[in-house]
Amino acid sequence: MSEQIAVRIPDDLAGELDRLIQRGRFQSKAEAIRAGLRGLLDAERRRDIGERIVEGYTRIPQTDEEMAAAMEAALRSIEEEPW
Repeated sequence: MSEQIAVRIPDDLAGELDRLIQRGRFQSKAEAIRAGLRGLLDAERRRDIGERIVEGYTRIPQTDEEMAAAMEAALRSIEEEPW
């Protein structure tokens, strides 16, 4: 199932969209718009997750012991990396 949505965009955006299609980045305007919408929705989803993580750590902050253990684990993993 799909929904058709009519949208007006400024000429400069329409020109950029046409250039993306001419360069072969997308097969059609609809494909480009769908990709852009997917990117926007993904960015919003990630922002929402980030806000929830911040809220969780604000509500229940890490203890000094947890921070020290995390730092120790990070340093150990860096030292083990075969740079």
